[in-house]
Amino acid sequence: MSKTVINTDKAPAAIGTYSQAIKAGSTVYLSGQIPLDPKTMELVEGDFEAQTVRVFENLKAVVEAAGGSFADIVKLNIFLTDLAHFAKVNEVMGRYFAQPYPARAAIGVASLPRGAQVEMDGIVVLD
Repeated sequence: MSKTVINTDKAPAAIGTYSQAIKAGSTVYLSGQIPLDPKTMELVEGDFEAQTVRVFENLKAVVEAAGGSFADIVKLNIFLTDLAHFAKVNEVMGRYFAQPYPARAAIGVASLPRGAQVEMDGIVVLD
């Protein structure tokens, strides 16, 4: 099976030895996105909600570069440095997704790159 690298300048460039996403067959594996502004590569200013919106926008850019939309995400993993923010994640997620929602995990972690409060990755299936 061949692999295709998915890359867009509308999401932050990879800050390590990974790709923004890899497409294998009709499946796209999204690397984790943190709330970096793709133009400045700096963490976005603002509160947790601003960080969460930026992460969703970054994921959206990569999914669109792969030829899909949020409706094609089948699995979403959310990493939070404070699980008390879970309700806010649900609220913001509701702006981006409609039913049927993707399968999802929310995982509490000790820390994330660059001091981010939230990171997300996922799996997309394209028809």
